[in-house]
Amino acid sequence: MKKKMKKIRSVILGIFVLFAIMGAISHQFSSGAGANASDKGSEIPTVPVEGMVTMLDLGATKCIPCKMMAPILEALKKEYEGKAAIIFIDVWDHREYAQKYGIRAIPTQIFFNKEGKEVYRHTGFMDKESIVKKLQELGAV
Repeated sequence: MKKKMKKIRSVILGIFVLFAIMGAISHQFSSGAGANASDKGSEIPTVPVEGMVTMLDLGATKCIPCKMMAPILEALKKEYEGKAAIIFIDVWDHREYAQKYGIRAIPTQIFFNKEGKEVYRHTGFMDKESIVKKLQELGAV
């Protein structure tokens, strides 16, 4: 039974990677080579935010699980304003961040404690309750 579950998880992760690759190829052709239009005017904050629990979500605006997470992240940004930093970076527009953080699939969430140390990493869709639990464990109350 454990082997079967492990195989199912591997297949699901493979599907996420496949969608990410397909989306990246599609994005590359739709936006052309070179700088993306969405790069203009988009400012990436320093990650992690100094002295604050930080959740970094690395994904893409056209990725299905990432789209599902977008309203959750927006709500959490408002809920945790001043308590924790919730940051989204589109790795199709800012590929250097995918490389910097060793991203193999999107979305990937990275949690940093107040000292700026990475303490937890999750790949795939992450529901609001799980994010809140992790933020609270890190002291963002």
